[in-house]
Amino acid sequence: MGQLKPQKNVYAVIDLGSNSFHMLIVKSIAGGLQTIGRVKRKVRLAAGLDTKNVLSSEAMQRGWECLALFAERLQDIPKKNITIVATATLRLATNADVFKIKAEKILGHNINVISGEVEARTIYKGVAHTSSCTGKQLVIDIGGASTEVVIGKGFEALHYKSLNMGCVTYLERYFKDCQLSDSNFNTAIKAARTVIDEISPEYKAASWKVASGASGTVQAIQEIMVAQNLDDLLTLEKLNLIKNQAIAFSTIAALDLPGLSEDRRLVFVSGLAILIALFESLEIESMGLAGGALREGVLYSMVPELHNNNIRKRTVDGFMSRYHVDQKQACRVSGLAVQLAANINKDWPIESLNGLPLLKAVAQLHEVGLLIEYKQYHKHTAYILENTDMPGFSQSEHKLIVAVADAHRSDFPKDCFNSLGINSLLAQYIVRLLRIAVILSMRRQDDVVPHFELTAKNEVLDLKFERNWLKDHPLMASELQQESKQQGKLGWKFIVN
Repeated sequence: MGQLKPQKNVYAVIDLGSNSFHMLIVKSIAGGLQTIGRVKRKVRLAAGLDTKNVLSSEAMQRGWECLALFAERLQDIPKKNITIVATATLRLATNADVFKIKAEKILGHNINVISGEVEARTIYKGVAHTSSCTGKQLVIDIGGASTEVVIGKGFEALHYKSLNMGCVTYLERYFKDCQLSDSNFNTAIKAARTVIDEISPEYKAASWKVASGASGTVQAIQEIMVAQNLDDLLTLEKLNLIKNQAIAFSTIAALDLPGLSEDRRLVFVSGLAILIALFESLEIESMGLAGGALREGVLYSMVPELHNNNIRKRTVDGFMSRYHVDQKQACRVSGLAVQLAANINKDWPIESLNGLPLLKAVAQLHEVGLLIEYKQYHKHTAYILENTDMPGFSQSEHKLIVAVADAHRSDFPKDCFNSLGINSLLAQYIVRLLRIAVILSMRRQDDVVPHFELTAKNEVLDLKFERNWLKDHPLMASELQQESKQQGKLGWKFIVN
């Protein structure tokens, strides 16, 4: 059998972190990245560092064994499409070369040990390419041996620091007895505060609009909060609540919080202590989960066709291309929905709640499920959107888009937006306008869309047409009357005349 040819549009990034080694393999397709392989192994390399920063042979062996697994998969990928980066532990280890020489032989590739500053900037790039923040953004990434703190705007990191603290090193230092006590937590938090307080004045003076966490610690806390029916925004109050819940278990071995995965349990409390210190020192009000980090930052640097600043547009265009959406109809419904929103802008705060881009996106994507079948296409749309990454949209925005897509036609329960927390009212506004826009564009032709005027008073919508227009268009009139009844069932008044 002849040798297989490497696929030109497949890329791989390996990240030799201080806690875990990760391999991410993606295919560049339809203007975006499709993950086709992901391997993660807990190596806990940083646990092998002694007080003189000498890396133990046991830790090195764990790393080499993991890389031997990764090497098998790299054979099918063009060499120029592979990047391997190493972070804090191999920056710190005085004998890092011993590990690196053998590791490069195993992989057949060079390993780039990146500086803390380069790591911080690359993490920010990964977040910037997978989220859409219009102002300044604070990004935190708690690793095994270092924590990166970045403030950036757009695709540029403005302030970036790599701090010498991580969930593995702090576990070894402050939870070595494996006891979950107030004393251990307070000592770890105090030590982290000492490190963070040095950069705190500069960062608070720079200010930011949104805070995002790019680490496994933030994801683990979010999963615990969701398991407890809390919304997914982290606050200091919630972090302290989880800290107290953890202390009740007394030891790390006994720690069994709902939503906490087994592979995160060991380093969870040390990461939590660092995160509490960050919230306290930087006075962070709330934080969401970032969509990407170091690996994504490396990937987006490697794939030239992804150097597109409008991430949301790239995501929406990718969906429309992949699911053969009728782009003219998507544009028509989106334009009508935005026009309806403009009519009532003074009365409904959709624009001030940053809802217009979400209304536009869900209007463009509402027919994604038609590729499967018509009758339940809104359900298929919601399923596809829910189970696909949406770079450029935060986790809470993604959930809102899914909920509105699911409710944009047929009957739906009013409480279907309850899980959206603070976004539930915005979802109600958006779904009411989208449902009307879909009906107004039902003939799928630009020249038959009616002239109308929409007004809003509190929660009451009043849609007016030119004289006799409804009489001359009985099907449209019937559909709008049915919609009026449907909204009425949910306690919303919609008048058509």
